[in-house]
Parts: sequence; structure tokens; C-alpha cells
Amino acid sequence: MMTTWKLAPALAAGCAVVLKPDPSTPLSALRMAELAAEAGVPPGVVNVVPGDGPSTGAYLVKHPGIDKVAFTGSTKTGGEIMRLASDPIKRVTLELGGKSPNLVFADANLDDAIPSSVWSIYYSAGQSCEARSRVLVEQSIHDEFVERFVDAVGRLRVGDPLEAETQIGSLISGGHREKVHAFVKQAREEGAEVAAGGELPNGNGAFYPPTVLTGVESRMVVAQEEVFGPVVTVIPFEDEKDAIRIANDVKYGLFATVWTGDPARGHRLARSIKAGQIGVNMPYTAFPGIPFGGYKQSGFGRELGIESLEEYLETKSVLVATGPKPFNPWQL
Repeated sequence: MMTTWKLAPALAAGCAVVLKPDPSTPLSALRMAELAAEAGVPPGVVNVVPGDGPSTGAYLVKHPGIDKVAFTGSTKTGGEIMRLASDPIKRVTLELGGKSPNLVFADANLDDAIPSSVWSIYYSAGQSCEARSRVLVEQSIHDEFVERFVDAVGRLRVGDPLEAETQIGSLISGGHREKVHAFVKQAREEGAEVAAGGELPNGNGAFYPPTVLTGVESRMVVAQEEVFGPVVTVIPFEDEKDAIRIANDVKYGLFATVWTGDPARGHRLARSIKAGQIGVNMPYTAFPGIPFGGYKQSGFGRELGIESLEEYLETKSVLVATGPKPFNPWQL
């Protein structure tokens, strides 16, 4: 999916593409290049160069034959790409990290909000930049929400992703699982409580259980930094103003979901939350034709919408004199 998001607008604008996939996931990008060749895309138009970031990625960003760089990944790496692309000056679009909030108000339909909130964090085992990893719940329904949310999480099926009944598969690597678990351990040390999951399982693979942390304050590391795993923090809020404050109290601004029975409140929150996309009473994040991208350290530029095509175009103005009289502004 990420490959097609990058290839489609660039090819539609008439650009040749050099794609460097993440070193952990090169096979789908290579297969996409094979399919492009089979479909008749001319040689040299779609190129895939597997490799790591510090050597291969940096080389491509600095290469004089590259005019524009589009990147999806961590905020840290995005900053490094900006520095490399600054000399010489190159066009850059960045889709970076997220710490997206999921706001649940007391007037929300919890029968919709709870299963949708579970899906919003745990699909792809939490390995999604727009995962709603911070659930903000109005204080008056906090305990009920947590009880029902934890119950739903306990019924999730973790296992082989090739099995039809599996809902949460393995993380990308054992090393990444250790990073995810380190966030949970640090949260415990800072005073958070584990309401579900939070323990390394036995057996093969890089599986990590869906984890729910309560007693979390917005200042905690686990509520500020992107975990990129199946870990959610539940944070209570007092009122609408407090909810907006907490939602915006991070360096990221990619997505936000609002659950409320008041349509006017949904629109107020959509205006007030600093994020590139807002969902009101629905959990989904990306639709063809709807621009996707972030505020703040979640990056800049947009994908999926017509704006994505414009990222690969240059505007040129041409002024042409017409008429029989000579053009002589100084009357010389």
C-alpha cells in the first residue's frame, strides 16, 4: 500500500521513480516492480533499490539525479532527510510519526466507540503511523469504558497472520518487540498500570500481546512518543476544553478520532485539534481522494488526494506580449 501511495502520483505526473523500501520489508516492493514490468511500464521508469537508510537511503537523497524525495517513516529519519536534501535544495514531502488521540465523550454510543477504538490501535499490531494510541475518555464514563475496552481486548486473537481467524500478528522483528516492551516497562516505572497484556510471551516469532495502560498522565513518555506497537494509553479528561488540551499536547499531528452524540461538538473538535485528518464517529483514516498527511512533526505534504499529484509538478508562468505596438515601458 505504501508503495502504491508513492508510485501512483509520481508516475501520473510523468516522473521516473527510484524506490528504496524499508530494509525489513523489501519483497512487496520488488514484486510491485515485477508487476509494473509485466504491465508494460518501460524499463527504467520504476526502479527498486533495497538497502539500509544510512548508506543507500542517504546516497539516493543526495544523488544529483534525484529531484524530489518522498518519505514515509520516523520523524527522526525525516529530519535527517531534510538536512541531506538541503544541499542542493530539493523538493521533499514527509509522512512521519504519529501519536494520534481517540476522544470518547460521555454522550458517545459506546457500542460503536469501543470496538472501533480497539480496532483503531491494534490493527497491523499497532504498527501504523495513524494508530490511535492515546484513548482520551471523559471522566464520568472512564471506569465503564476501561472495563468494556479491556474485555474486548481480551477476546482478540493473536497468532499466525496467514490464519483467517487471526486479528493481531507478529511485530516486524524481535528487536522491535524489545523496543515496544521497553516503553511498557518505562510506563510502569512512571506510575502507569497495566490493565491488559504487557508481558513478553514465550514461543517463536515477535508476538506482543495487545496492551492497555491506565493511570497514564500526558507527560509520561509512553503518552508522548510513538511506540509503533499494540500498546494504548487511556487518559481521562474533564470537559471539552481539557480534551482538546490533552489531544494537542504532543509534538505530532497526524490523525484524531472523536466519538460524540453531538454533531456540533464533532465539528468544534475537528477545528480545534491540530491534526491533518479528523474522523468523527468513524475509525477509518485513509480514503482515495481524501488528502492524507500531518501537522507539526508528523510531516508535510499530502498523499491520496489531488494534492499528491501537485507534489510532483512545478508551476511555470509564461508572459507573452501581443498586439501591433512595440512594448516600450520607458518610452525610449
